[in-house]
Amino acid sequence: MDSITQITLGAAVGEVVLGKKLGNRAMLWGAFAGTIPDLDVLANLVTDNVSSTAFHRAITHSIFFAFIAPLALGWLVHRLYDGTPRSNRVWARDFGVVLAFFIIINAIGALALPIPVSDVLPIGVMVSVVILFVLGIAWWRRQRRNPIADNPSQLAWTNLFFWTIFTHPLLDACTIYGTQLLQPFSDFRVGLDNISVADPAYTLPFLICLIIASRMTRGSRRRAWFNWAGIAISSAYLVFTFFNKQHVDTVFENSLKTEELSYSRFCTTPTIFNNILWQGVADGDSVFYHGTYSLLDKEERILRFNYLPKNYHLLEPYQDQRAIKMLKWFSKDFYSVTERKDGRLQINQLQYGLFGEEANDEQDYIFKFILEEDETGELHISHDREVQPDSISLGDFWTRLKGI
Repeated sequence: MDSITQITLGAAVGEVVLGKKLGNRAMLWGAFAGTIPDLDVLANLVTDNVSSTAFHRAITHSIFFAFIAPLALGWLVHRLYDGTPRSNRVWARDFGVVLAFFIIINAIGALALPIPVSDVLPIGVMVSVVILFVLGIAWWRRQRRNPIADNPSQLAWTNLFFWTIFTHPLLDACTIYGTQLLQPFSDFRVGLDNISVADPAYTLPFLICLIIASRMTRGSRRRAWFNWAGIAISSAYLVFTFFNKQHVDTVFENSLKTEELSYSRFCTTPTIFNNILWQGVADGDSVFYHGTYSLLDKEERILRFNYLPKNYHLLEPYQDQRAIKMLKWFSKDFYSVTERKDGRLQINQLQYGLFGEEANDEQDYIFKFILEEDETGELHISHDREVQPDSISLGDFWTRLKGI
């Protein structure tokens, strides 16, 4: 999910765990902890796209990380607020221990990935953590002047970090991107595809209730009520999306049978910012079948399927390249290949669908990678974020969402 959603979730969980003792400080620490798994994106600054794409939502989004990381963080933050005088050398040592702890975890995660990653990936993670380390020292020097009179126990702090970190990948696993929940023991990406990576219907009620709760006094019943109300409303909506997913799967499968289209598997996903308009793609022999369905459509069927050629023959000379292996794994083999107008090859991640209802141009695919060959014959990938002005029409999107 998007960062605002994860911050909101982390803050609400922090309030549940330690809100009565810490008030808004519990929300702040929860919000901070809720962003920790996504710090893996900082590795993008120093490594190649193949490595960074494979590394995102890997070890830091695993159940293993959720159980291990809070042990170090709970110990560190408990020492921060216990009021015991300590020299700068001791604080630096404590930060260094936690720093080494996270570097080791990320190195284990890099080794467990399905492809060889760039040698600089662990260095990139280390540089990112060092930056946080420097910022943390500055914050630390300020916070330690304000010890908490009734400082929660180390176990209580560990509990806060566990629940805020643990809920982060569970929510991400509901999106199409998925998470490697079982790292470092398995690189399988769990993706339930029931909610968009950004859905205001999930986030806004949650955020509004959290803001209201934060304005109330610590320990008040109304504060706890509003916080739990936000959690309950958003959780109920999340359950609602699972029922939508099941319904759309049934509609898509029945439509394929009605059209007598031969396929081996299919997937359906909601379009961005909503859970009403869905896209589906089915794996045929030489093509993928793509269609859209709105929950507001009068008929429970896909009115028209697009045929998207696989064109896998274009990749035959590069089958052993790490970039191709990574992209196949990343897409779960729901991908097609397009030869661009400039002669380069483009791999389209079909689970993310199209901007419109047809694929008439290379820019009509939402999530795509461009392949470039260097002088040694090795392929490199880059994200294509260029979108033609006429590729997206909010009017057409709104019209299709309202149903046919």
